Amino acid sequence: MPGKLILFSAPSGSGKSTIINHLLKQDFRLCFSVSATSRLPRGEEQHGVEYYFLSPEEFRKRIETGDFLEYEEVYPGTFYGTLKEEVERILARGDNVILDVDVAGGCRIKEYYEGRALSIFILPPSIDELRKRLTGRGTDAPGVIESRMAKAEYEMRFARHFDAVVVNDDLGKAQEEVLHVVKAFLDQ
Repeated sequence: MPGKLILFSAPSGSGKSTIINHLLKQDFRLCFSVSATSRLPRGEEQHGVEYYFLSPEEFRKRIETGDFLEYEEVYPGTFYGTLKEEVERILARGDNVILDVDVAGGCRIKEYYEGRALSIFILPPSIDELRKRLTGRGTDAPGVIESRMAKAEYEMRFARHFDAVVVNDDLGKAQEEVLHVVKAFLDQ
């Protein structure tokens, strides 16, 4: 039986990655979809593990041939996207795919796969709490935090387009809610 897709979107700092990692530890035959990017590898990153690293020219060529379910040019010449072949490879072997995508990409993939995909939006408890989380990380300069906050306010407007919205005000409760929603979807 072919697998299903579980799409996650959320503003940076909402706890999405932590929730996804918790979900991957469950017995749901879940496999994380590796995204493609045109940026260079950082540190110990490996092709096919963290990302599929493509040159900007190769990325553009693959856009033209329709190889992406979704993609975005985040910075001039720096693309990120989800390859159809990556998702289809996982689905064909009967596993379920987890995707971590931006809101527009999540909506596009949901539209493409319709009932085979569950879209989940993770919301922070408030915009003030999100700012505290981003500041508390200590990894971003104030200007970067302001940019992330502006993007978060934009992204949060898309929540109503997702199948499930989970507010992460208590991580344990949010993880349990996501587990419940995903289990119900996979059991259909």
